[in-house]
Amino acid sequence: MTDAMTNADISMEKIGGRTLRVARWRLDMPSDHAPVLFFNGIGANIEAVAPLADALSDRGFIMFDMPGIGKSPDPVVPYNTATMAWTAAKVLDRFGLEEVDVMGISWGGGLAQHFALQHPRRTRRLVLVATSAGMLMMPGNPAALTKMANPRRYVDADYMAQHFETLYGGALGDASGKGGHMARLSPPSPRGYMYQLIAMLGWTSAPALPFMKKDTLILMGDEDQIVPLLNGKFLNMLIPNSELVVMEGGGHLFLLSHKEQSVAAIRAFLDPEEAPSGRAERKRAA
Repeated sequence: MTDAMTNADISMEKIGGRTLRVARWRLDMPSDHAPVLFFNGIGANIEAVAPLADALSDRGFIMFDMPGIGKSPDPVVPYNTATMAWTAAKVLDRFGLEEVDVMGISWGGGLAQHFALQHPRRTRRLVLVATSAGMLMMPGNPAALTKMANPRRYVDADYMAQHFETLYGGALGDASGKGGHMARLSPPSPRGYMYQLIAMLGWTSAPALPFMKKDTLILMGDEDQIVPLLNGKFLNMLIPNSELVVMEGGGHLFLLSHKEQSVAAIRAFLDPEEAPSGRAERKRAA
């Protein structure tokens, strides 16, 4: 177990007819900040994002493994964004959380958008990381997308090391090898991975985003091979109260390669000294 995971409370919860592995950090700690509800990327388990939960040490943090991902049992029936957003709300109910800051990366960024639209009263602010509006997204590098669809990247460390740059872009140093980020990953089940892929088929948030009333931070990397920067600009154009921050030299996993800059941007957005002025775009150097 990673150091970040040793600080987490982990349990298996039966919620909405599904059994989910749920991790919580600091929910019992007094805080002036809303807790964070986090939605992970496709096929990624809780451990992959535990360092971010640990870095946001002044607030609660909650996330769960999707069905068939990490240590959550396989899904019995397929699910979609609406049913999973409803399930996430039930997870919040289980732990007495009324309002949260919602955050999601990549695939989870789509679910974060849907949650904020479906449950606006439970969403304070929204953080979207390396994500898109779904079906209307500008596709990434075909070589990266082909490898992205192959769950072997979670099973075979040599395969991941060989194709890491094509998949994720950006400089990650040792994280691209068998240690670092790789050491925190566990393979999804074939059914879990397939159901997570098909959950977003035909889905797009684009028609609803102009009606999004939540202040939104959009974090993107300008070297992302999977979700190109243009997708972040599209989200920024559609969401009225949004801000786009670009991590220069950042690939799809800039939360790792640009960790300090990313955490600083998230903190500044979640706890502003004054209200945001509307749409904005700015760049953060590597």
